[in-house]
Amino acid sequence: MNSQQIKELYAENVMETYARFDVVLDRGEGATLYSPEGKAYVDFTSGIGVNSIGYGNRGWAEAIMNQAVRLQHVSNLYYTEPGARLAEALTKGTGMKKAFFSNSGAESNEGAIKLARKYARDKYGPGRESVITLERSFHGRTITTLAATGQDVFHQHFFPFTEGFRHIPANDFAALEAELGRGDVCAVMMELVQGEGGVLPLDKEYVSKAFTLCREKDVLLICDEVQTGIGRTGSLFAFQQFDIQPDVVTFAKGIAGGLPMGGILANHRCAGVLTAGTHATTFGGNPVCAAAALYVLDTLTPQLLENVTHKGEYIRKTIESWSTPAVSQVRGMGLMIGVSLKGIKPADVVGRCIEKGLLVLTAGSDALRLLPPLTISHEETEKGLALLKSVLEELQ
Repeated sequence: MNSQQIKELYAENVMETYARFDVVLDRGEGATLYSPEGKAYVDFTSGIGVNSIGYGNRGWAEAIMNQAVRLQHVSNLYYTEPGARLAEALTKGTGMKKAFFSNSGAESNEGAIKLARKYARDKYGPGRESVITLERSFHGRTITTLAATGQDVFHQHFFPFTEGFRHIPANDFAALEAELGRGDVCAVMMELVQGEGGVLPLDKEYVSKAFTLCREKDVLLICDEVQTGIGRTGSLFAFQQFDIQPDVVTFAKGIAGGLPMGGILANHRCAGVLTAGTHATTFGGNPVCAAAALYVLDTLTPQLLENVTHKGEYIRKTIESWSTPAVSQVRGMGLMIGVSLKGIKPADVVGRCIEKGLLVLTAGSDALRLLPPLTISHEETEKGLALLKSVLEELQ
């Protein structure tokens, strides 16, 4: 099928919940995607951080195929080797105690919220159900994770939302102290780099003080690493660069390199909170997804993670060096990069980039978000940056 035929088929049969760009994608290689007609796009999006090791990776595809022909799925009433090995790899790589596997970031975050509320109720009884999150946060699209999200733009249409969430400014320790002083809080949930909110890294001192305060109050600290995890920031998880050990970590997006998978990691004191029958999911820990995830983790060698840090620094410094008034700030960690704009709209930049053959994302109201595959080549990086520079110069 050609691009027009595919778009017409979507229009006839798919709910219009996405304002899709005028792009049809058919195949990929490395960090480059192609339309059915062969138009090339350098991809600085990775499917919003999902395709962590790029496109056309034969080893990844073979790991999936080998597992699929062996055993594609059984329920979590039974044991499988890929799930066991993946849990071991994640716990050993993080110092956490146990894992729970799910299918998406929102589902992982919802499971973490359930864990926190059960932890508090088991230990203290009713009255400690509130969860504190940060303004400009994003935690998912379910009713509960929308309530957890600290952006009013998402708080529409679907009332009533789940109760028990309060939002405070990021990096405001006094506000956090005040909330925890109320005595009704079971958990603080934060993204260490706020992705949808604008690619905004939290201050390390604030995170450290928040961690200490949570321990003093016996309030769980949940790190939402759905976007920052699995090598995106230059370490397996971003929390490893903040010198803390959270109680709960959530992950998804890049874990299986393109297949739907997510999960929760819990530390020693939280590992036994979710007991038999208190939480479940049909597809969590699916053997095929687990096999793909094992391949991804094997790919994330110390050298590759170091390269992620270097690539991110190179991209940020290159953009900062451009003498264009359209860029007001470049920030981020590893290959999670935000570019604040002034005088031009991010959506206009995205549209013009598509015309030239570059895919980028927006973040918040005034920024671009760059999430290239962790394995992007120097040549693809240079080509993508040249295209972005030309667009910014045209629109400024």
